[in-house]
Amino acid sequence: MNEPSSAPDRAPTRRDWLGLAVLSIGLGLIVLDGTIVSVALPAIIGDLKLDLTDAQWVNSLYAVLLAALLLSTGSLADRWGRKRLFLAGLLVFMGGSLFAAVSTTAGMLIGARAVQAVGAAFIMPSTLSTVNAIFRGRHRAAAFGVWGAVISGAAAIGPLAGGALTQWASWHWIFLVNLPLGLLVLVAGILTVRETRGEKKRPGVDVDGALLSAIGFGALVFAVIEGPDLGWWMPKSELTVFGWTWGTDAAISVVPVMFAVAAVALALFVIWERHREKVQRAALLDLDLFSFSTFSWGNLTAGMVAVGEFALLFVLPLYLINALGLDVMGAGLVLAAMAFGAFASGAAARHLAARLGAPGVVLLGLGMEVLAAIALAVIVRGSTPGWVIAIPLVFYGLGLGLASAQLTGTVLRDVPVAISGQGSATQSTVRQVGSALGTAFAGAALSVALAATLPAALDAAGISGRTADQLADATRQTAGTTIAQLRAQGDASALGSQTDAAVNALTAGFADATRWSLLVAIAFLVLGLIGAFWLRRSSREG
Repeated sequence: MNEPSSAPDRAPTRRDWLGLAVLSIGLGLIVLDGTIVSVALPAIIGDLKLDLTDAQWVNSLYAVLLAALLLSTGSLADRWGRKRLFLAGLLVFMGGSLFAAVSTTAGMLIGARAVQAVGAAFIMPSTLSTVNAIFRGRHRAAAFGVWGAVISGAAAIGPLAGGALTQWASWHWIFLVNLPLGLLVLVAGILTVRETRGEKKRPGVDVDGALLSAIGFGALVFAVIEGPDLGWWMPKSELTVFGWTWGTDAAISVVPVMFAVAAVALALFVIWERHREKVQRAALLDLDLFSFSTFSWGNLTAGMVAVGEFALLFVLPLYLINALGLDVMGAGLVLAAMAFGAFASGAAARHLAARLGAPGVVLLGLGMEVLAAIALAVIVRGSTPGWVIAIPLVFYGLGLGLASAQLTGTVLRDVPVAISGQGSATQSTVRQVGSALGTAFAGAALSVALAATLPAALDAAGISGRTADQLADATRQTAGTTIAQLRAQGDASALGSQTDAAVNALTAGFADATRWSLLVAIAFLVLGLIGAFWLRRSSREG
């Protein structure tokens, strides 16, 4: 299909281009916040005494709530005004950032991340749908190139910023920095961004659809995150929520129940949205969007890639800091290799697209990501130098920049302007579900793998019995922070002269478990590559 004929090829004004810059920076702020936490996570774990599940929720809740809310806020942006929702989101996001910065417990920090996610859910679809509405025709490629480069660059530079702020100030500053930046974007947004709205064709507000989508996506990610600790089928530990307890004597774990809740809620969501369409009432999601093959295959590709990318971003900082013993700045510099690659290729993606076509560039970029991730899994060891890890990350970043910069524009290529908010929100929802599941799958794979690799490594080092069991369990529960603590204590630790042997064994075991988590990331990146192949094919047929 071609672009909607109703879309005028109006030349954007200077104010429109300035508005694009402001929207991109605002978007970059919330994307950055999705990854800036990763490299600071070991410091937060130690300071607030988080366990592995808490750490996953600090990372994942942000993405879970974004996924749950984006369809609702995308529809709201079309109705209420995209600029208005963007500015409101900035205010909520800054409030959540302040709350996160002063957090003293795991519960406070997780709650603050929830507030940030609400603000981010207002911001994200507002930026994308505004760009889609204002920049049409031949100007869209350049606008989406900027938008995509900001996403890939901000996601990749997050770990470097997190490392610098954590080491030179404290982890609290990864949140405090959002306040002055958010204020600048707020003022600039008021002055430069044009207000746009979708066409309100049908009456009503789809409250039931919003609830069903939130329950479905939230239950799905909860089940994946909590599976290793609560038990995938039989209960391994208790779950207490608001004074109500699901005990270990229950006939089944709560995890399969939550999987079932997710499946039922999402199925009902699809049925309900079809019903809303049939009775001509406003629907949260226009299912006709999926009649565009580029939209369907593009979203499938984006979802699979997001799982792979965020799985990698969750596990690598833990490996670099806890297993290799790098400080947070050193880990940030290693991970910044992705940012250098992403920025370099993001700028070149538009020129490559002129020769290969946007879907061809997506395919090329994802191919580079897969090869780089495989190389990374091969070289991950307990003694691999950080600079060696950085080499495949540069190539991974190059692929990331190429794929991200062109995938967004390809997905929305055929979506009419009137429902661009829904289209944008759907794509953002898919990405956020993917990022939440990426963290969840990587954390689950790491937890399961550590339960096998750590005892084996300790046994090979001659450490067995109750001491080995306690060391392995503590290392798994703290996501490797125990290794860093033993390394710092040296012979003064409770293990005495066995400390070095224990550290080396735990490091080797953690590296092996990291490799298993990377294999999960690779599997989803390969699925994304297959989706990109079909996206290219459907784009040629359209």
